[in-house]
Amino acid sequence: MSTMIGRAPLCLVIAAPSGAGKTSLTRALLEQEPALRLSISITTRTPRDSETDGLDYHFRDQPTFDTTASAGGFLEHAGVFGRSYGSPRAPVEHWLEQGHDVVFDIDWQGHRQVRAALPGRVVGLFILPPSRAALESRLTQRGDTPSAIAGRMARATDEMSHAGEFDHIVVNDDFATALAQARAVLQAARLARTRLPGLDGFLEALSQ
Repeated sequence: MSTMIGRAPLCLVIAAPSGAGKTSLTRALLEQEPALRLSISITTRTPRDSETDGLDYHFRDQPTFDTTASAGGFLEHAGVFGRSYGSPRAPVEHWLEQGHDVVFDIDWQGHRQVRAALPGRVVGLFILPPSRAALESRLTQRGDTPSAIAGRMARATDEMSHAGEFDHIVVNDDFATALAQARAVLQAARLARTRLPGLDGFLEALSQ
């Protein structure tokens, strides 16, 4: 992209039902796109053994979370399974000002809120499983209890009903293919005419 044309940075919001591969795709996309930044959510849940504070999530207590929310410090926030999750506003606005694109690993409710908070900046990508049976199999392989799997499947049905609110859909049947498609969505969004502030001037210069 010519420096004369320039480009307005964007927010790529990736959402999916649990087990569809959203987090794995997001992490792989970050590895292939070094200029991309991750919006790391704040949560009130307890960290798992494999998780690191500040890398996977920012782990905070409920009073701290509530204070941040009251001060307008979140672009989006919601309660999920009795815990609170939110995307902090300050780091995202900083990265956008620095010219970086930002990717969000959140749900459809968060997508709605971020789109409202940052109009014109957001591109929504929803990840679907190849089938309901495949999704249930993936959840079973995680080692969840039957009751937990049933609960997640019920929630998945609700989440997938909102796929039509997103700009793009990727079916994660083959991971490498899904990753390539997600990256193509990002690249196409970067080249959208509405995100090229200097295009008119560039075209005028070409015509002279």
